Amino acid sequence: MSTEVPDNTPVIIGVGQYSERVGEPGYAALSYMDLGGKALAAAIADSGASGDVAGAIDTLAAIRAFEMSRPDRKPPFGAANNVPRAIAKRVGANPACAILTTTGGQTNQQLVGEFATAIAAGDSQCAVIVGSEAISTVLALSAKGEIPDWSEEIEGDFEDQGFGVDELMEPVLFAHGASGAIPLYALAENARRHKLGLGLEDYRLEIGKLFAPFTRVAAANPHSAAPVERTAVELATVTDRNRIVAEPYPRMTVARDQVNQAAAIIVASAGLARKLGVPEDKWVHIHAVTAATELKLSQRPDLSANPASLASVDAALARAGKGMADMAYIDFYSCFAIPVFNQCDHFGLSVDDPRGLTLTGGLPFFGGAGNNYSAHAIAEAVQRVRENRGSFALVGANGGWMSKYATGIYSTTAAEWSGNDRFTILPKATDKVPAAKAPVDALTVETYTINRGPKGAEAVVIGRSDAGERVIANADLTDPATASAFEGGEPFGLRLALTQDERGRNVGRAA
Repeated sequence: MSTEVPDNTPVIIGVGQYSERVGEPGYAALSYMDLGGKALAAAIADSGASGDVAGAIDTLAAIRAFEMSRPDRKPPFGAANNVPRAIAKRVGANPACAILTTTGGQTNQQLVGEFATAIAAGDSQCAVIVGSEAISTVLALSAKGEIPDWSEEIEGDFEDQGFGVDELMEPVLFAHGASGAIPLYALAENARRHKLGLGLEDYRLEIGKLFAPFTRVAAANPHSAAPVERTAVELATVTDRNRIVAEPYPRMTVARDQVNQAAAIIVASAGLARKLGVPEDKWVHIHAVTAATELKLSQRPDLSANPASLASVDAALARAGKGMADMAYIDFYSCFAIPVFNQCDHFGLSVDDPRGLTLTGGLPFFGGAGNNYSAHAIAEAVQRVRENRGSFALVGANGGWMSKYATGIYSTTAAEWSGNDRFTILPKATDKVPAAKAPVDALTVETYTINRGPKGAEAVVIGRSDAGERVIANADLTDPATASAFEGGEPFGLRLALTQDERGRNVGRAA
């Protein structure tokens, strides 16, 4: 094959994962940078190269950790001033280009496409994507009053791409209590539930049926944060331990961010792979990468849908010349049920598809390793297709609140890169629903969620004004008729009369 694959063809030559669980044998309470370094060292070893892979790395992108992902967040134990070079230093690498990426779970998958394109163009020879999370250790040490110093001063330039959260900012939704991923996804999930005509308990069971197979994969994965197999009923049943965090989600069915996990991917030119002595049975080809950006949640015509993610997967399959039936291995990003359900709905996939819908065990069970989860999925995909030569794997990576999506298709079968057209950024939709610019007197409920926390219940509503504009509100749960509709799970189509409170928020009561 070496004589058939042109030197500038990008190939994945190594993948690595590293993890630790608090209190288990060998647990070392590693920092973000140490975990990332361990994963990169594992990827270098995985390549089987006889040459110096670390010395050949010319580009290294560090995926931004969750605790560095917003301007108002600071790592509680500190971090390196130069994260990419801190990780590179741990394996003896000194890349010409060091990058700290933007926020988003699609970032690592999109970077595979960007770096492959640069390699095919001759602008790079060896690029690394690496990320890590140590949230579990941070919480465990903080609970004991321990505050280690993870700060480092590392010399060298790097490109800080910024937080990249502008597309995620929805101040009106945030002001009404949908200020994090759980309630924002719950709004979309309930819209899908309404479309299907299912009650809360029935829909929770559907989520359980989707995720029960994920738990089986997680239970067998040594890197899982929660390696416990659970039944659909167990996942769906609300208990003190499996409490509702935001309707319709029980706690066990949402992404688990308490992890200590890292993963790395090495992409190189075929020519360099040969020079480094990377065995060809380690090479995995990149058949397509596509990236798409969705409208903001409050602007989407169908609040239950995520057409950008579907377009991304469709376009990747088309460029690879394959259909979903050709994919032997699939990992759909599963921070919550709805990103997976959307793909199942679109492609007619069963929740018990014999191929499975996750390669890791999924974000609620394997672990939601911040913005870097899909690097673990890609690492698993690479290993699967190496073992089953000629097979194809698909990884779908999601960012924000179904805000961005990137898809990759992988195989040991060679991919033709002479046209350098296997990475595509899709156009953004323009059919956004306008927001009401002035206070309105009433709305009709399209979807909702109820946040349930220590301070009580708070109902968040997205609806339409009489003019068809989008309106955000809180339902007044102190009003019996309003509370009955929302607590019963069927407020869809209800007309709410609106007033504004002292903070300028809309408050609605059943009209």
